[in-house]
Amino acid sequence: MPQASAVRTPDETVDLLFVGAGPVGLFGAYYAGFRGLSMAVVDALPEVGGQVQAIYPEKKIYDIAGLPGVPGQELIGNLVRQAEPFAPKYLLSQQVVRLERRPGGWRATTSAGVVVDALGVIITSGVGTVTPRPIPAGEAFLGRGLCYFVPRLEVFDGKDVVVVGGGDSAVDWALAALPRARSTTLVHRRRLFRAHEHSLALLHESDCTVLVDATVTELRGNERLESVAIDVAGESGPRETEAQVVVAALGFLMNLGPINDWGLELAGRAIRVDSRMRTNLPGVFAAGDAATFDGKVKLIAVGFGEVATAVNNAAVVLDPRAELAPGHSSDLTAPAGV
Repeated sequence: MPQASAVRTPDETVDLLFVGAGPVGLFGAYYAGFRGLSMAVVDALPEVGGQVQAIYPEKKIYDIAGLPGVPGQELIGNLVRQAEPFAPKYLLSQQVVRLERRPGGWRATTSAGVVVDALGVIITSGVGTVTPRPIPAGEAFLGRGLCYFVPRLEVFDGKDVVVVGGGDSAVDWALAALPRARSTTLVHRRRLFRAHEHSLALLHESDCTVLVDATVTELRGNERLESVAIDVAGESGPRETEAQVVVAALGFLMNLGPINDWGLELAGRAIRVDSRMRTNLPGVFAAGDAATFDGKVKLIAVGFGEVATAVNNAAVVLDPRAELAPGHSSDLTAPAGV
């Protein structure tokens, strides 16, 4: 259980501390401001947006209510602008390494040595620290043709692209490469894919070369990637395919990191919460992919509702005189800048 911290003047004092600056944390920051609460947002990445910003900023997201196909980067930009009038304090490129109980709330210490005192905490860290699964053949070409994330789609322009993997990310990257690349090949070690059926249908109807029961065994080139060797089941020897770009979409290794040591009740890599998004620690809530409960569905759209629930319930904990219901935003005067 977290212990009381030594006496020290905090660097920041806020009503709510959000641990995680992905879409859910950013919407939570807006909602805290909407409820008249001050907030700070901590994230290990150097910019806000979480995995959406780091992994697929240019890919479109189709299941956000009222936004029929929004690029990840645009969604993050909109969320930042939505919260901006309430002046969130962003503490980036640092993790909360210690969370300690203090009279009337919590004290967080980050990996950069910043101390934040907060009346309440909302954990919106997603699945924690995400590390891509390495491709066994060719790590030496990382940054020289091999990549795990594609922050800008123009890297595909006029190139021969090989995508490795069989999940949603692999299929999505292949579909994104098709209109821009000279050629696109998808390599999957199994016959069955884990990707969404609609995406698979688009893939199989496209000009993408799909190799199943296949493995990339070697990346070749001099200063930069030039080709890959692919073992395909039933073929007598490796197939050499030209490639200046290889996207390794083999999934991710996930780690909650310091959150494991805060005394939270966990279920696997997620934090157990109740219907109010409360954890087992008083004044600490969780929302989005960081949280779990019976019937949980991991969607950004669901996370938005969860963090609004967390903020409204936190508002009542912070001030028992406050109403749980926030009222209608349309009845309020828009804050400056909105």
